[in-house]
Amino acid sequence: MGSATEQVAELFTSFRSRLIATVIGLIAVTAGLVALSSYLLVRNSLRTQLVEDSVARAEFNITVLAALDQLPADAGASEFEASGLTDRFLLRGSSGVYVEFADQETYASSLGLVAAGELLSAELRTLVAEGNYGYEFIDVDGDPTLVVAGRRPPMGPDFHFFYSAADVDSALSQLARVLAAASGAVLLFGALGAGLIARRVLRPVAVAGEAARLMAQGDLGVRLPANTSDELGTLAISFNEMAASLEQQIGALVAAHDRERRFVADVSHELRTPLTALVNEAARLQGSLAGLSETDRRVGEMLVGDVARLRRLVEDLLEVSRLDSAAGTPETSDVDLPRFLEAVIADRHPSARLLTDGAVGMEHIDRRSLERIIGNLLDNARHHASEAPVEVAADSTNDGQLRITISDAGPGVPEAELPHLFDRFYKTDSSRQGGSGLGLAIARQHAERLGGTLTVQPNDPQGLVFELQLPVAESLHSGDLGEMSVTDPDDVRPSQFRSQS
Repeated sequence: MGSATEQVAELFTSFRSRLIATVIGLIAVTAGLVALSSYLLVRNSLRTQLVEDSVARAEFNITVLAALDQLPADAGASEFEASGLTDRFLLRGSSGVYVEFADQETYASSLGLVAAGELLSAELRTLVAEGNYGYEFIDVDGDPTLVVAGRRPPMGPDFHFFYSAADVDSALSQLARVLAAASGAVLLFGALGAGLIARRVLRPVAVAGEAARLMAQGDLGVRLPANTSDELGTLAISFNEMAASLEQQIGALVAAHDRERRFVADVSHELRTPLTALVNEAARLQGSLAGLSETDRRVGEMLVGDVARLRRLVEDLLEVSRLDSAAGTPETSDVDLPRFLEAVIADRHPSARLLTDGAVGMEHIDRRSLERIIGNLLDNARHHASEAPVEVAADSTNDGQLRITISDAGPGVPEAELPHLFDRFYKTDSSRQGGSGLGLAIARQHAERLGGTLTVQPNDPQGLVFELQLPVAESLHSGDLGEMSVTDPDDVRPSQFRSQS
């Protein structure tokens, strides 16, 4: 039911449907106006003709047939009936006559007109009293009837002649049916025509939309047929020029990106060998600093620190190169998450506090990527909020994903800079030393590589909250597979030179 409703809603919200509806609406309004105008013109013409004929007959009846020599001025209803004028009036097309005399006496040609005086309007009586001829349409026993009234000068009586308007109403009813049928036929053919027109007009638009969809999916070689000289042909030519330019520019960008990636990878690998020697030499120098003078010891400490930062930078560059190359798939294994987080915290930020719930236990996940994400986030908190409390919390979301949050109460960053925290080499304070600006970018890339998300929000009342959500298999109970080590055995190195962000 929901899908059918969505299809109907989509039908009425598409441009094609709106175009067809607009054309049909215009046709319907036009046909309606034409039909209404025709009906009103014919009705006015027929009624006008009926009124003109009936008024002429009434005027002849009053001035000629009912002249004083035929009906004396002091005649009453009995004298009028005896005069035979009623039959003469009826012979001239009147369906009935109603006469009012000066002494309030009335005459009706039939029983149906005895109460005719109650049907006449005050406006008509006023016109007659002023010596004018007047008329109005009324219903007499359910039949449409035209009443034409006039007073024989100077003192009456007042004559009211009744003429049937049934033929006029019948003709108008038939005309209304014909016009309605014609309007319906016009609307039907208009709808069919609108559909054909919309299909013809919108076919190039549909082709352009499909081409744009294919281009959005990465097919930069798609082109539109430019076989017309109208506006759509001009659109196709412009689209093809844009597609060609875009293909060329994206190709250049991809090539530049590949060169940059290869350059970073090559430089990082080339630096790794001499850097290893520097690290070993710095380690030996560190053990001999106590026997040096204060000045030399200070220079030695600075050298050890600079070598450590250089190692972190090179290792981060190598990590970025591996992530960019998308080499390999995540290597998942069962990890006792609470113990794993305890080990990472002890190694990267011992003062951080860990909070877990009973739903978190043995998780099937890529251990190396998770260690990299959590470690980089803890390094970031230690570097930018060294004196502030840090809290690591792990639980499960309602949809079964693993959620790990790392929050600190440090100085935080302006809200406008939050979207840029995961950009490579981005630093909120470029004057500060120690970080490479790659740690958070690497953490997000690892999260996306695992099919998860890594976001950041301001903490209340201050600081930052990083939230990691990862899809995992159903958790096992803690301890089912024994204690897991955090780092690979062949990845052990002196703590002073451990990769940090």
